[in-house]
Amino acid sequence: MATILIIDDERLLCDLLQNCLREHGHEVFTAYNGREGVASFRQRRPRFTLLDLNLPDINGLEVLKQIRQIAPQSAVIILTGCATEQLERQARNLGITDFLIKDLSFDVLLGAVQRAMQEPGMLAGSPTIPAGTVGVPPTLQEKQSILVVDDEAQLCDILTQYLSRHGYRVLSAQDGPTALSLAERERPHLIVLDINMPGMNGVEVLRKLRAKRYEGGVMMLTGVRDENLLKEALELGSIDIVGKPADLERIRLAIEVSLILSKR
Repeated sequence: MATILIIDDERLLCDLLQNCLREHGHEVFTAYNGREGVASFRQRRPRFTLLDLNLPDINGLEVLKQIRQIAPQSAVIILTGCATEQLERQARNLGITDFLIKDLSFDVLLGAVQRAMQEPGMLAGSPTIPAGTVGVPPTLQEKQSILVVDDEAQLCDILTQYLSRHGYRVLSAQDGPTALSLAERERPHLIVLDINMPGMNGVEVLRKLRAKRYEGGVMMLTGVRDENLLKEALELGSIDIVGKPADLERIRLAIEVSLILSKR
């Protein structure tokens, strides 16, 4: 078993990586800012650290420098959403194991983390993630289908992977028209729908779904509190409204309740 520390302010990504790695026997801790990350590293001395470069308090390179002062040989894998050659060069000069771009799909990202953890120096006997197991859901008598609609591509990807691992059949769309087309063709049991999308917002999508007599459940996600939009969403029959950011377990529990209430 390897001890792994994830330092990243994107809680959904942290949660999904943590869940995946824990399922395969690793001990995983998380920190959501640089100072907390350094303190956790000093206390726990993890074998591997997954480090975001873009943190809200101190940047990832400074965190990496402090980690190197504590443990010069510890394995650090960089995760970043905005890479430049200069940043990568600076990070590699400080002795990192790998430099990964967050825009990769989650399966690719997790596979890269897995490969980096199998580099020489990996703890002997530490379990690894078997090839082909990422995204494989448990066996269920009947898979319930969920359509995730959000213009944030990474959030769509994270929710799709997470819900698939919990046994759901998951579709995704990043805009209203695509969502309407998928909903009409696939008739999902539940739609998880972001309110704040460019072009056609979530309430407009919900209004059109009702006009098309979509009978499944709808659960809204929102990062902005617009009382008029929230009121209209509830009037159109949204079962629940979950604020962003929300952790994956909170979203999953809301989905389970919504599926029960939708009576599909």
